[in-house]
This record gives sequence, C-alpha cells and structure tokens, in this order.
Amino acid sequence: MTKLRVAHSIKDEKSISQKHASKRITVGTLRLSALSVATAVSALGVSQVACAELTWGDEESYQQESNYQQDYQKDSSIDSFMAAAIAADRGDVSALYNYEQVMSGGLFAMYPTYWRMNIDLNSQSSAAVSQFVRQYPDTVMAEKLVADFAETKAGSNDYASVRQVANLITNADASERCAVALGFNNGGDTMRAMAAKSDVWLTTKKQPALCDQLAMEMNNNALISNQDRADRLKRMLRKGKTGDIMALSSRLGTPIAYSALSEIQLNPSSFFSRFGREPASQTNQYLYMYAIGRMADKSYREAALQLDFDIKQDNQRAVRLLNDETRRYAYRTLGVQRMNHNTDDGFNAEAVDWFRNSLDNDFNFEEAEDYAMAAIRFGRWDDVVEAISKMDGETQKEAQWQYWLARAYEQSSDSSKRNTSKKMYQNLAKSNDYYGLMAKDKIGQRFDASRLGGSNLPNVSTADRARVMQDANFARAFALYNSEASRAYANREWNWAVKQARDNRDDNLIIAAARQAYDMGWLDRAIYAVDNTDRVDSLALSHPMPHQSAVVRYSESAGIDPAWAYGIMRQESRFVSSARSNVGASGLMQVMPDTAKYIARNLGETYSASRANSGDTNIRYGTWYMGDILGKLNYQPVLATAGYNAGPNNAKRWQPVYGSLAADQYVESIAFPETRNYVKHVMENATIYSSLLGRGQPITQRMGTVPAGF
Repeated sequence: MTKLRVAHSIKDEKSISQKHASKRITVGTLRLSALSVATAVSALGVSQVACAELTWGDEESYQQESNYQQDYQKDSSIDSFMAAAIAADRGDVSALYNYEQVMSGGLFAMYPTYWRMNIDLNSQSSAAVSQFVRQYPDTVMAEKLVADFAETKAGSNDYASVRQVANLITNADASERCAVALGFNNGGDTMRAMAAKSDVWLTTKKQPALCDQLAMEMNNNALISNQDRADRLKRMLRKGKTGDIMALSSRLGTPIAYSALSEIQLNPSSFFSRFGREPASQTNQYLYMYAIGRMADKSYREAALQLDFDIKQDNQRAVRLLNDETRRYAYRTLGVQRMNHNTDDGFNAEAVDWFRNSLDNDFNFEEAEDYAMAAIRFGRWDDVVEAISKMDGETQKEAQWQYWLARAYEQSSDSSKRNTSKKMYQNLAKSNDYYGLMAKDKIGQRFDASRLGGSNLPNVSTADRARVMQDANFARAFALYNSEASRAYANREWNWAVKQARDNRDDNLIIAAARQAYDMGWLDRAIYAVDNTDRVDSLALSHPMPHQSAVVRYSESAGIDPAWAYGIMRQESRFVSSARSNVGASGLMQVMPDTAKYIARNLGETYSASRANSGDTNIRYGTWYMGDILGKLNYQPVLATAGYNAGPNNAKRWQPVYGSLAADQYVESIAFPETRNYVKHVMENATIYSSLLGRGQPITQRMGTVPAGF
C-alpha cells in the first residue's frame, strides 16, 4: 500500500481557510438529524455500541463501551459546538464568550475560544495564544491557532511575536515553516532561519507568499554566500522576477537597473541585435540570461535559434562576450522551457541535449527533475543517471528515483550495474506502492492480496476498541461525524488523532479506529488511517469495495475491468458519495456535469443532476465513460486513465509521435503533475483490487505499451 504520510491537511482541509469566516457552518448545514442535538454525544455512544455489538457481539465488548459512556455520555458540548459555530459565523464575540463558559471542560471546549480569537487574530498577543496552547495541549485546534497566528504575524512583519510562539508549532506546513523562518531571520538567529533554505532558495515553482518573502529576505542573511546569491540570481533571471533580480545583483556588486530589465522585457530581440557591440561585463552576462528567458517565454524555438546564432558569432571573436557559465545556463533555460511547453507541440529529445549542454552548472531539484523526465521519455539512460545524480542525497533515495536509476542500470552493458539494478528492484519490491509493484514484476514476484489479509477485516481486540473511544481526539472526530457539522471539522480531528497515534507508534490504535470508521461507512478516513501506519495486513480497510455488485455489473456492461473502476473510484472520491470538487465534479466517480450530460445523451436518458450524483447512477455513468474513453484511446488503460483525469485530447497529445513507448516511460513524462501522480495511483489501486477480486493482473501487464498517436 502507498503510505501517504500526514500532511498539513491535518489542520486545513481545502474547504476550510485560515479565517473563521470561511470555517462557517451555515444554518442549513447545522440542521440536526432526528436525534436531538442535546443528546448528540449520547447518541454517538449508542450508535457505537450498536456497531460494537454488530461487529464483535460479545458481552465483554459491550461492557467496555459502557465504560466509555461513563466518561463521555454526559458531555453535551457537541450541541453547544453547533450553536457556537453559528455565533462564530456571524462574528458574535459576546455569544462566544458565553459558550466558552458553557462548554468549559467538555470535548469541544476549545472551539469557541479559537473562533473568538480568530475573528481578529492579528490583535491577539503571543501570551494569549501560548495560554490557549497550554490550556488545550496536544489538540489540533491549539496547533492550528498557533500556526495561524505565526502566519498572520509574519505577514504583518511582527517577527518578535512569531519567535515567541515558534517552538509551539509541531506540525508546520510550508507556509508556516516559512513564517517561523522569517521570524528567526529577522531576529538574529540566522542559523534557524537557514533550516528553510533548501525549500525556498532555489525554487522557481509557485510557493506560498511567505516563502517568497523569506527567500527575498534571506538575501541579507549573513550565512548566505555570494555563490548562493549567484545561484538564485540565475533562476530569477530565467523566471523574470525583477524584484529578486535587482536585490541579488546589487548584493553581488553588479546592480541591474529596472530600466534595463523593462527594456528587454518589452523587446528582447533589440537587446540581442546590439549585444555584440556591448562590452564584456558580468552585468551583460546576467542581462543575456534574462533576455534568453524572456524570448523563451514567447517561443523556446526562437530562443534556441538565437542562442545558436550568438554562440557561433561569439566563437569567431577574438575575445568571447559569452562566458561558459552564461552559455550553459542559457541552455538550461531552453531545456526547462522546452519541458514546460511539451503539451503544446509534443515531446522532443532536444530538451535532453540542452540539459546535457548545461551539465557543469549546478541543478536545483526542479531542473534535475525536468532533465530526468526528458531523458526517461527518450530512453537516454546515461542522461537519466546523470540527472538523478544532480538531485540531493535524500531525493535520490526516494522510490521514484531509485526505480528509474535501476531502470537505467538495467540497460547498461556493465554486468555490475545490471546486478546493482536487480538488488535495487528487490529492495523496492518490499513495498506495494506503484514503484514497488513495478519492481516486483522486474524480479518475477507476484502481488498476492491474500498475504495482506485479502478481503478479511483485521481482528481488533476489545481493549483496543475501548481505547479508541477513550482517546479525546478520536472521540471528537466521531462525534463530529455523527453530527451535521461540516465534514471538514471531523476530518481535521481525525487526521490529528491519527498523527498523534502514529507519533506514539500506536498502530493498533489506528487500526482499531479505522475498523470502527469502516463499520460506520466512513471509508475515506479508514483509508487515511491505514495509509498512515506501517501495517500492511489491512487491505480490507485500505482498499474497501463498497457497492461491489453494482461496480462489477456496470463495469462488465461497459466492457472494462472492475478493478480499474475501483482504482478510479478510490482515487477520485475515496468512496465519499457526496464528494464535490471545486470544478463541479461529483459523486463516487467525480463525473463532471457536462460529461454526465454527454453520457445521459448517449444512453438515451434525460439528464438529471441529482440522479447523476447518486451512488448507483454515478457508478453506471462513470463506468460507461471509462469504457467510452478506453475505446477512443486504443483500448490502452494508461491512456484512458490519463484521459479520465485530464481529458482524452491531452492523453493523445502525450502519446509518442513515432513508434511505441513503455507505459512507465509515458506515465513518468506526463506533463501535468496532478495527472502524472493520478495515473500512478490508479494503476497501483487497480493492481491491488484485481487481486482482491480474484482476477490478479501484474501492473506491467495491466499498463502494457503506449502506441504512437499517429
């Protein structure tokens, strides 16, 4: 199984933002079910007892649950939580103060205080935030409040306040890490600030605003060398970030005026036409890199022609105007830009050549990844090895790059490298993630679900069952799930509970909680829990098969593999039937409205949004569409999977122009990171589900070969 470690989503689900106002529970969502709000927690206990009786059914189990009820059945803070959420939504500070008193000592006592403080977080003191953390230690809301506070204060340049709470943040996401680093960078503790250097200094990808701010301010950090500045300046010249360019060049003693950058931005060709008449200076080396980047933004092809022309001209001069470093990084710019334009006009091996021409210059991870992907695409195995060698040591150890290094060594004429390849595959094959399954096929192993519990649910002891409901974090999560509060609150509490248990190396508690969530139909959190353990014998929890008869029936009707349908469903919705994406996709299979209309029309049905979103119809529509895409894309499941996520036209665009391509090479070079990871996960899921369904098919056989597009 893929072990997806707990990320910052513990504190923030996509549907909940930093400010309390976006954590709203509307009156509509706050309507409780037939159970009275006042007995919500008691109802939770009853439902869980019933679940325990159904699942375990023994007297001892029931007695343990009774002990839990003695602890929590009188806790009525869930009903106050619902009411307090409405008060928070309308910004009613007075009411929140009252709820703080009413809910004091209850499971949800921290929420009204959090909401009240978060109404105007910037006005809060570090002392007040610290007091909240001390009052509610080891809770997700304490973690969230202090992290929100650090980000808010860093954004307003109150770095002293950030430093005062920095040590209270235990599970920081990227933005929060940058907030803390900003605090120390502006407080004289340059060493602690430098901890974030590898994440922000050379990156050119979009990152949180505080991380951009940190990278800018680190220019003045005493531990940043001029070589560091030159390395970053080259990336900023490529990206065209004028503020960074001016600040960095100034510190390097080669100040670049905004007017010069602006002139090139408007007309890079004019700069190239006069470059031969310019003096040989470091400033002009930088301006040349900047001009190549701006031309490449418009047309990498035009930029490549310009660079080739300039180098030929320069080689005829008595004194060259372009030094080796400038030449190399100009080629680097072309290679990166070429990879970013692959969706427009297809793939081309020239990107590999351009990266090779830039080898003597250091690579950041993004550049090395682009180089590796280009080399993988065209089977340039020596370049694959070279590209991976440019990554930092920890990155090289990741399964993804170990697999591709093994693939490259496998092609070598050197027998020792081929033997090394086998050993690397054997090590990777210990895992059951995408690369582990691929490695198994390489060494002749077969994935067997029965060795990992198969469809049998794990046995959970009575003691572990009781421990779940004695854990305040899990108790809150289950109470929220059984209420009509926003699911995001329940998910956040659940993720935190799993993290706490994982940090304590308590896999038994996590499995017990996952089993209880599974029994209640809360499948997405059961999956999340198991994926965050080191247990590998719980496939029934990590890969559940709800609606099995419908999935099998509709899949067979559509001419597709039910295991593939489950693979798609698990990745799309985690089996949350009410799932809605921010672009309108809905249901178990996340069918887009326009796609649902297309399907209904082809099935001779009248489109109904409510029906299309329902479990049975959503499965029928989704499987039909999978079959439709499969037929349009050469009956190639990897292409069809990419098409399901990114659209059939994109999947076609990524096909090789001539000849066929190994499916793993196709997948690794998919231009959209989201789709690339999506296809890997679906293929992994489908392989596991095929074994669970008794139709085991190795992943390599499943993926096949991708044919030429023309």
